[in-house]
Parts: sequence; structure tokens; C-alpha cells
Amino acid sequence: MHLSQNSDRLRARLRRITGQLGAVDDALGGEAPCAAVLQQLAAARGALNGLMDEIIEAHLREHVAAPDLSPEDRAAGTEELLAVIRRYAK
Repeated sequence: MHLSQNSDRLRARLRRITGQLGAVDDALGGEAPCAAVLQQLAAARGALNGLMDEIIEAHLREHVAAPDLSPEDRAAGTEELLAVIRRYAK
């Protein structure tokens, strides 16, 4: 799966996450209970993590594990992914 092949689906997913974050903003402005805000934040974080996982998988398949890659391209794809994972894991 290359990102361009699934951009509509991924962008729809991102719009849902944006909506979840908007709900968090509204909850904060409306003085919602802490537990409700935390629950909304947890849902948004889960959705964002799911999107990240899907894009990581696409990168692995396209830029690391694809059988037609040269060793140089495979190494570059691996290094790109490692850099992102290091930032993601912080």
C-alpha cells in the first residue's frame, strides 16, 4: 500500500481525529468534567496511534520490505523509519 493509493481513506481518518480534538477543545471551553476530557483525549490518542501504525506499516512494505528494492534504498527506508520511531517513542 502506498500512501497515494489510500490518501482519501487516510485523510478521512485524519478528519475524524481532528473532530475528536475539536470535541476536546469544546469540552475544555465548556468546563466538562476531567474524566470526560481525559476519555476524549484517550480516544483521540488511540485514533492517532492507529493512523501512525498504518502509515508505518505502509512505509515498511513500500520502502523496506519490497523485494525489488536495492540494498541502498532498503537501508535508506530503514533509517527513515528508525528516525521516526525514535521521535514517536519519546
